[in-house]
Amino acid sequence: MTDFLQLFFSGMATGSIYALAALGFTLLWQASGTINFAQGEFVMLPAFAMVGLIAAGAPLPLAFVLTVVLAIGVLGWAFKRGVVDPLFRHGMMPIVVATIGLSIALSNGVRAGYSAEAHPFAGMFPDRIFNIAGVTITLADCGTLAFALLLVLATQSFLARTVTGRAMQAVAQNTESATVLGINVPRMIFYTFAINAALACAAALLVTPVYLAKFDMGVSLGTKAFFAAVIGGFNNSRGALLGGVIVGVGENLAAAYVSPQYKDAVALALFMVVILFKPQGLLGRKEERKV
Repeated sequence: MTDFLQLFFSGMATGSIYALAALGFTLLWQASGTINFAQGEFVMLPAFAMVGLIAAGAPLPLAFVLTVVLAIGVLGWAFKRGVVDPLFRHGMMPIVVATIGLSIALSNGVRAGYSAEAHPFAGMFPDRIFNIAGVTITLADCGTLAFALLLVLATQSFLARTVTGRAMQAVAQNTESATVLGINVPRMIFYTFAINAALACAAALLVTPVYLAKFDMGVSLGTKAFFAAVIGGFNNSRGALLGGVIVGVGENLAAAYVSPQYKDAVALALFMVVILFKPQGLLGRKEERKV
């Protein structure tokens, strides 16, 4: 039982990282009808940016803040203006193809222009271990879970309790009605892309100390985050958290009780089961939406 609880808690910590990336999927979909298949690379790039800044002498907090600012400009504003806006009027498929191509270009660009080797990254939590009723829990797992949960709840609170957040939700429901009400639709959509970029930086801060900064780290992370978003419900931000935790816990349990070889297949298997029996996701809802 103690082994199960240890695996469960560790899986929740990993799943919370998936949830941050998955939340980006749901936010972009709700606000602009965009699916970004370069989401994993949007986590990989801030990881390398922080590695470079730390190597240049910047402390971790400063490196993170600078990376967030850069990410909002490059992964938020530039991505929206340079990729999404020109293709949006042509439908979803060109955006899907473009983001898949962007994913390949970014990963290969980092490999060719920076390094193909994995780079260590100092974690934000000390290496401490706690033993509670026979269950070994690391401070890194506790901190990761708490930090990710705080960010998800803060994002939800911002969307639900602030004027700007409610305006963003109005745009997500119907852009024409939002325009009639005097809401600046382009600005609200940009805010969504900016929040997605900031969440990607937070995911990079949490995942890189464990998995190292690698040019291909975004491939697996982006795929699992997408599956988590679909499992939880693409039109529900809380579903991203649920889907991420389910995937993270499922991976840990499968690796321990079945075989480590099946660990990466868990997200796909869960995705297939949910999409067959509840296509809208566990917390998602059926809706008709005009964007």
